[in-house]
Amino acid sequence: MSKSILSKGQIIDNKYSVSFFLKKGSYAETYRVQNQANEAKFLKLFDFAKLHRTQFTESGEILEIEMLKQIKHSNLVKYNDSGNIIIDNQKLAFVVLDFISGETLTDKMKRENTFNSYEAKNIILSILNGLNYLHNKQIIHNDITNQNVMLDLSGNVAISKIIDFGYARYLQQSNKEFLKDGLNFFYTANETFNKVFSFQSDIYSVGALYYHLLTGLSPYFIEISKYKSDKIQLEEVILDERKKPLKFSDKIDEQTQNIIRKALQPKAEHRFKSVKEFIQTLNGELEVELSIPEEKVAKIQSKENKKGKGFASIAGMQELKNTIQLDVIDALNEKDRYAEYGLTIPNGMLLYGPPGCGKTFFAEKMAEEIGFNFYQIKPSDIQSKFVNASQENIKNLFDEAKQNAPSIILIDELDALVPNRDTSNISHMNTSAVNEFLAQMNNCGDDGIFIIGATNRPNAIDPAILRSGRLDKHLYLAPPDFEARKLMFELYLKKRPTEIGLNYEELAKATENYVSSDIKFLCDEASRKALKDNLRITKTIVLETIRSNKPSISLQELNSYLIVKAKMEGKNNNNIDKPKIGF
Repeated sequence: MSKSILSKGQIIDNKYSVSFFLKKGSYAETYRVQNQANEAKFLKLFDFAKLHRTQFTESGEILEIEMLKQIKHSNLVKYNDSGNIIIDNQKLAFVVLDFISGETLTDKMKRENTFNSYEAKNIILSILNGLNYLHNKQIIHNDITNQNVMLDLSGNVAISKIIDFGYARYLQQSNKEFLKDGLNFFYTANETFNKVFSFQSDIYSVGALYYHLLTGLSPYFIEISKYKSDKIQLEEVILDERKKPLKFSDKIDEQTQNIIRKALQPKAEHRFKSVKEFIQTLNGELEVELSIPEEKVAKIQSKENKKGKGFASIAGMQELKNTIQLDVIDALNEKDRYAEYGLTIPNGMLLYGPPGCGKTFFAEKMAEEIGFNFYQIKPSDIQSKFVNASQENIKNLFDEAKQNAPSIILIDELDALVPNRDTSNISHMNTSAVNEFLAQMNNCGDDGIFIIGATNRPNAIDPAILRSGRLDKHLYLAPPDFEARKLMFELYLKKRPTEIGLNYEELAKATENYVSSDIKFLCDEASRKALKDNLRITKTIVLETIRSNKPSISLQELNSYLIVKAKMEGKNNNNIDKPKIGF
């Protein structure tokens, strides 16, 4: 274990004396300290260099500290003080919090394993009261777990307090990039796996904790050690596990079971609408409503004739553009000529790769390039909870696309619509939807319909979809290459006040393994820095921004995608050219 930054007896900001080191995290360390009145306090020490860009406010302050300054509630850790210090030329920030005399909920659970219904309910109500306060301030905690709940034992009654706001975000940030690395998968809502969070994400986490307190295990628990080297597969396994019925002990009453089931609904909109509703239901003021209103068969109204610059809007990726042009666009536009050579018209293709690499954007630009009517569909647009409705929605989609042919249908998150039917826990309704999709895809090219499926999880798609005659073109969208990155920097910065002769090649060299969305973010961040200092955007500013912001997709995740790509292409894993770290 590496040495802690602070040592016993060290004085911080002339006010706090370090008593002892507590623990070390990925970007911060915690200590017990004493103030000038000899009162025990917690001190959390942040290393600026290790913080992710999403952990700062727009003005450059540490988001966690700024949030802690705003909150004051009996079920939340209490802010005392904060500041910045420099130790050994290292810029650090600290926040001082009330010392909580007690233990974490994890410690208590290790001793007692399970809790009786009365004690579990009181703990959950305390946590919900704290969350209700946070949500009223538009703050989402994002990391409610047994490790982040302290039991204050200083009084006659234990008081539960939510601690650690490292993943907390404001509601208005929910559509921005979110760093999910380090979250406890068993407490994480389905949507958060895709870096989406909301008030309902916190509700899911509380439901998971409630289940854990009563049963001694996290909901949908699996042994994860064998998946640690492949985070993508781990996420897939966990999400698949959640398709199974939730198991309860006979000792847990039906009302409590239904409350937990509602909190753990896969779709956010089917959970409690608010923490207040969760509290009222726990207190018996409201009945649990588990039923989901019957859905009407969706009418597909996404047709659009795409107009724009087409592939000219895409920086780099020339080899991929050429492949699409020859194998797909020319084949669709020159059917007779291709038929003369005995070449069939393709039905569709699969675009797959890491998030942020522009799969949807690429598909849209392809639609512009070819000029077909364009349908952009998500699984939620056509999926239904009720038997036969999903199949009818799929049929309606293809019927309309046929009537408006030539058409392109882009299906985002294809894996959610047509999951592998060989998976043991797939529902009958999903199996029927896959069958309907297969039937509609057969020879749809002859009807003037071309399908584009986009996914981050190609190995979760039913293999029959990917066979010849269906989505037989499989194209991997990797992070942008050197030329693409150079053109992206030029594209994003050329209309901004940059220094004369800005060297885009150096910027491209410094951003290997950064995805397209990262490049856009870096340009925006560098622009904010220059604006704040009333300067032109210089190479130095951009390079400093790059050094301060790691790629959103880790090297390990990229390697996982290369393994998937090798499998899709039938290659041996040993022949994979793994990405190198940039800079």
